[in-house]
Amino acid sequence: MTSEFSEIYLSSVIGRSVINSNGDELGILRDLVMVPGEVFPEVSHIVFKSRKGLKSLPWSEVSLFTHVVISAIGVNLPGLRPYEAGEGEILVKRDLLDKQIVDVDGAKVVRVNDIKLGKFHDKLCIFSVDIGFRGLLRRLGYERFGEKMAGLLRKEIMATEISWEYVQPLETHSSKLALNIARNQMNEMHPADLADIIESIPIQNIRTVLDSIDAETTGDTLYELESDMRNVVISQMDDEEVSDILEEMEPDEAADVLNDLPEKKAQELLDMMDQEDAEDIQELLEHEEDSAGGLMTPDYFRLSTDITVGRALEMVREVADEVETVYYGYVVDADDRLEGVVSLKTLLLNPPESHITEVMEENVKFVHVDAEPEDMLEILTKYDLIAVPVLNELECMVGIVTVDDVLAHYLPLIIKNKRR
Repeated sequence: MTSEFSEIYLSSVIGRSVINSNGDELGILRDLVMVPGEVFPEVSHIVFKSRKGLKSLPWSEVSLFTHVVISAIGVNLPGLRPYEAGEGEILVKRDLLDKQIVDVDGAKVVRVNDIKLGKFHDKLCIFSVDIGFRGLLRRLGYERFGEKMAGLLRKEIMATEISWEYVQPLETHSSKLALNIARNQMNEMHPADLADIIESIPIQNIRTVLDSIDAETTGDTLYELESDMRNVVISQMDDEEVSDILEEMEPDEAADVLNDLPEKKAQELLDMMDQEDAEDIQELLEHEEDSAGGLMTPDYFRLSTDITVGRALEMVREVADEVETVYYGYVVDADDRLEGVVSLKTLLLNPPESHITEVMEENVKFVHVDAEPEDMLEILTKYDLIAVPVLNELECMVGIVTVDDVLAHYLPLIIKNKRR
């Protein structure tokens, strides 16, 4: 085909005449049928309104595609067919224009005002979406008027476009056009940004976001949500999916999620989980929610008394993905009695052959499982710590409370007081 354009906006072609090679009008362009492509979504057919109803024509039979006219290759068009919308079929105007999308790069939900199309390997593709005021003016036919007014005011109407690779559609059908790169980027977004997005979209679109992120990212995002919205999101998933996500979460965060659910529902989810994970979470649920036992995580960097500094550094690499923090290593005996603590900085500054007991700090500050948030905050601030060990009634170490766990407890109170 010999399409004569490099880039063109959807708003400039919708409503244009479609003609054959003799110049006979076939109809008026109404929409474009899109399919996933190797790099960008591609047009498979154009859809136009003729005197006999809607017709579709394969893109391979289009010779000219401009903002003035759209022309077919010949007079007899073998691909010309009556158009009937197929199940799950994606139409650009119907399924993307005016719809909400996730701007993966900007970490926000925006609305599509126009769509930039372009030629790529002789295919008509979606290059980007226009989410700005210029796109809206173009749609309404006021772009030139807007430019004149902006010129008088010595202002510029900025183009605000998002490359398709950074777009994640929120509608069920159009989500099929999302590229793998966009889905990968959704997983790389900060859970707090994903939580903001989920809280700003219609409930029926939440499922599309969840389908675009992995279990670990979903768990981190759930934890960032307010409890009411968190329960709404959980209601969009089946129990097996929720239990898998809880297994990927830090035990203390999973316990917080379960604490906000009805007791029966929480127990059903625990029964579906891996036994070891469920036991860790169950132990946390048995403590008061705001006590050290309720805020702690049982996963900490555990060291034994019979190793060297070199071995301890090897263990940092081995457990880094599994524990809350590796900044402190806690030296415990076979019965989990706390012998000392060593910081990562200390390990890095001492010879690998040094024995761990030679470099550890023996005067370890700690709290008991029933300690109040005030007690934990006092120790963390007084001794400038980022985590404090938690001991049970037998003086055995059962976990750690990090400074962000304590701050998470106080943050809602701080915000509430600020609003007064």
